Amino acid sequence: MQYKTKGVCSQQMNVKIEDGVVQKVEIVGGCHGNSQGVARLVEGMRAEDAIQKIQGIRCGYKATSCPDQLSKALQIALAEEAKRKQ
Repeated sequence: MQYKTKGVCSQQMNVKIEDGVVQKVEIVGGCHGNSQGVARLVEGMRAEDAIQKIQGIRCGYKATSCPDQLSKALQIALAEEAKRKQ
């Protein structure tokens, strides 16, 4: 699933979830090292747990951050996975 970010340096997040578990995250643009770190940390986690940990994180004066945007992407991916299973 592709998610176009809003209000952050990265432009897009590619997320793969299977059975509620984050399988793969690719963050396009932004701070490369931080993006890789966040992506690797959530891979293998239950998406709901990852969302709980990273949702609401702010980047400086911004109302959001790349981790917060990833939480939004994961929420959408979970909703899409639930629709496919119906």
